[in-house]
Amino acid sequence: MNLRTRSLLFAFSICCPLTAAADEALTTFKVLKPQVALQLAQATMEACRKEGYQVAVAVVDRFGVTQVLLRDQLAGAHTPETATRKAWTAASFKTDTQAMMEETQAGKPQSGARFVPGALMFSGGLPVNAAGSLVGGIGVSGAPGGELDRMCAEKGIEAIEDALMF
Repeated sequence: MNLRTRSLLFAFSICCPLTAAADEALTTFKVLKPQVALQLAQATMEACRKEGYQVAVAVVDRFGVTQVLLRDQLAGAHTPETATRKAWTAASFKTDTQAMMEETQAGKPQSGARFVPGALMFSGGLPVNAAGSLVGGIGVSGAPGGELDRMCAEKGIEAIEDALMF
């Protein structure tokens, strides 16, 4: 065995334990790519438009950081913030904001969640999952009722479902 081969083997043997230790200390995760987040927002807005609703759509990553925010030209001034807070809530709590709205009513054990800064317990926010993992959240605001906001979000997610299968 020549000197170069021995040096490479020695270097490899030193690196392997470090890699194993790093694997145990770190985690990996998936997030929506910006272009997929944009496709999700556009598909959702289009679903609402087909129903005659002018809305804002926010897509956040798995940590709640806004990736995309779209506001239709006639959507109310409050809708961008409302959509963003719904998306953040869905991603942060990893659940549908409709369920959060119901489970956090006054007198229920989870009612304290309503005091989390930024959380908004109105229907229209959904977590976005891919292969069983949270990859983001979507929020819609502006349709005449949270159930309709939620319906648009569901249609948006359905429109990009193929991109989420990995």
